[in-house]
Amino acid sequence: MAESSTVKTVAQTGVAELHHEPSVFGITAPGFVALSMLVVIGLMIWKKVPKMIAGALDSRIATIRTQLDEASQLRAEAEAQLAEAKARNAASAGDAAAIVAHAQAEAAAMLAKAEADLADLVARRQTMAEDKIAAAERGAIAEVRALAAEAATRAAATILAERHGVDADKALVDRTIAGLGRLN
Repeated sequence: MAESSTVKTVAQTGVAELHHEPSVFGITAPGFVALSMLVVIGLMIWKKVPKMIAGALDSRIATIRTQLDEASQLRAEAEAQLAEAKARNAASAGDAAAIVAHAQAEAAAMLAKAEADLADLVARRQTMAEDKIAAAERGAIAEVRALAAEAATRAAATILAERHGVDADKALVDRTIAGLGRLN
């Protein structure tokens, strides 16, 4: 069978011990901390620490303002240089176009001059060739005339030798001598 067991709780009665904190003049540790903070804050105010902190912050603010002013000035200079570079780039592009146009104009002028010089050269060579041909024609005509004159002289000499005798020659010489007197 089951045995029954009982458990008893016994409460102790009595006065609980309270924990006592050390105190001086009725001020405990947290009070001393608060009092110390008040003394430190009072000393800081008396020695003008907030004014020194404000001065340090003001000088830092002035330094930062100076740096910002320098940065804005540098930015303005950079923008001016960028604008100047863009203007130079645009001007150089215009200059390049002008140079190309000038070069094309010069090339066209040189081509026209070369064509004119070539036409002059062809005309001179044609004139020289025509002069050579004319000289050759004159030489050929002179040679043909000389040959014709020589052939005519020989033919005349042959004809004279056959048809004229001493008497005919004497009459011809007398007539020629008589004709010479009239010429002078």
